[in-house]
Amino acid sequence: MSKLVLCVPNFSEGRDKGRIDAIVQAARAVPGVRVLDVETDPDHNRCVLSFVAPPEAAVEAAFKAASRAVEFIDLNKHKGEHPRMGAVDVIPFIPLDGDLAECRFLAGKLGERIGRELEVPVFLYDRAARRPERENLANVRKGQFEGLREFIGKDPAREPDFGPSRIHPTAGAVAVGARENIINFNLNISGLSMEQGAAIAKKVRTSGGGLPHLRAKEIDLAARRLVQISTVLTDFRATPVAKVLDAVRTEAEAMGAEIVGTELIGLVPREALVDFALDRMKAENFTKEQILEKRLEAIGGGWEAAAERLAEAFASTDATPGGGSAAGTAGAIGCALGQMAAGISAASKKIDAARKEALESAKDGFKSLQGEFHRLTGDDAAAFDAVMAALKLPKDDPSRAEKVQESLKNAAEVPLETARRAVEALRRVQDSAGKAVGTVASDMKCAAHLLRAAALCALENVEINAASLKDAKAAEDLRREADDVKRSMDG
Repeated sequence: MSKLVLCVPNFSEGRDKGRIDAIVQAARAVPGVRVLDVETDPDHNRCVLSFVAPPEAAVEAAFKAASRAVEFIDLNKHKGEHPRMGAVDVIPFIPLDGDLAECRFLAGKLGERIGRELEVPVFLYDRAARRPERENLANVRKGQFEGLREFIGKDPAREPDFGPSRIHPTAGAVAVGARENIINFNLNISGLSMEQGAAIAKKVRTSGGGLPHLRAKEIDLAARRLVQISTVLTDFRATPVAKVLDAVRTEAEAMGAEIVGTELIGLVPREALVDFALDRMKAENFTKEQILEKRLEAIGGGWEAAAERLAEAFASTDATPGGGSAAGTAGAIGCALGQMAAGISAASKKIDAARKEALESAKDGFKSLQGEFHRLTGDDAAAFDAVMAALKLPKDDPSRAEKVQESLKNAAEVPLETARRAVEALRRVQDSAGKAVGTVASDMKCAAHLLRAAALCALENVEINAASLKDAKAAEDLRREADDVKRSMDG
């Protein structure tokens, strides 16, 4: 699988479903993006979007979503309990493999583009910060939209890292960063005044001398007659959820108040929930290897379980993955077999140096093409999702027809590229088969069969999408290119 990063942009809109859907769709439409979660809160008037994507696609998706937020959201009219300084308030990149260096690079790349193209001032924060005082998001956001509007361009300490030295009149500013996984944990308390809530938040947070790696702020949930202590655990291993719950409960009960509920916002690492359960059970001599799912995952690491999960994904009644993704998957497996066969042959003592060099080159080529098929598999699913999103636009939307046709054309171009790659890989198999050792001859033939199937399957998807195009010339061009690819495969 291609390397993925997690991106969790926060938007200052939690009430207007139409706007939220448009912002989310802007990210979802970028090939390779997989939306994991969309969390909205009308009291906070905030939306938290979580998606994973290859690095470059993550930057593109974050920019597209930010563009829509800048278009739709006017902070002069925004009211909500959550602190905010921008229409798109914060955009963190989070590594799934621990590589914060790449996420810092992505933050800088996105920040520069937002500042230049959207003319919104950008502040790099957390692990992407270029000034030590900006590692803490609260310092960056201090004063919020209204306060920052007064100081930016006048106070050197509030000079943005990218973009103009003035607030965007409606979209404010944005913090872009790189960070580890955090947990947003809110505690809703009955029988507490806002002044008492402020006292509790100050006492438990790190800056007030409380728990390490914890941010906390009081929020007025007036409609529910509750005060919320909204916390962020920036290192849930050092300061776990259980410790935060106990600290806030102790302070609330001392004031005669009661925690009536809690909220976990966005996605939460399983480890944090397991740790909480073990803490509450006071479990003795327990190891996490005793968790059934963990043991099953260890067993399921083999190819049999992977194959079963893949088949289940295609068997689901969801529209994606479909035939185009199946073509990409077949191509990836064909290349994997070719890579294996070339590698075994190159390691054999029965071949001479010239054959060894050619097989090593073929092995590298198969590996590169396998990565391309993985990318195209995701691109195909994303292209279909974009078609469905365009079709769901209101019939009276003047842009609907153009967006539907544009998405259909893209949905044909992606499998056309898959077919081209399949033919390229097939040629590589044919060139390598004569150099490979006899023990892998059947593997090379299987690779060729899979790659032929990948090309034919992809071309079926070209045809069905081309048939829906109203632009006759565009449809004809796609069909002609598809015929060229098929002829090259047969030749």
